[in-house]
Amino acid sequence: MNNLLNLVMLLCLASSMAAHASSLIVVEDGGGVSALPYYQDLVPEPIEQPAQPEHIGVRGLGSFPVRSDELTPGRVQGRVINAPGLQPLFLVGDDERSRTWLSERHELLQQLNAVGLVVNVTNAERFAEIQRWAGGLQMVPAPSNDLAQRLGIKHYPLLITATTIQQ
Repeated sequence: MNNLLNLVMLLCLASSMAAHASSLIVVEDGGGVSALPYYQDLVPEPIEQPAQPEHIGVRGLGSFPVRSDELTPGRVQGRVINAPGLQPLFLVGDDERSRTWLSERHELLQQLNAVGLVVNVTNAERFAEIQRWAGGLQMVPAPSNDLAQRLGIKHYPLLITATTIQQ
């Protein structure tokens, strides 16, 4: 379970690295066989996007809407999990329940240094509004159907730690 959740977090953050992959500088090339075949699937070829105002975000342009069809706002039954070493993360969306939940738990989320996954949001402007609700907490727009299936969750907002899933 620990490796799975760490992988999910890595994949969520990989999109920001992909956006900057073309700006990498080779400091030293010791020869040998290219590792490019191992990385090609992680950084797909860029898709031509119509000109849009630039939005600074982890996922970059063309990443909206974010939809997690298997997750909806609702009540979550807390439960114990065993995921030692998992960095706390929370799931929210663009809805009133998430806004209220973030407001009520802001201090706790900040103390835990939790990372937020915004699992349902239509566009960059709405994502920016959710970031305002979060008051400085780290947020990433990230579809999370796979995470929902693997953890058996159907609703958000919620907090996932190394030991619990709770609302």
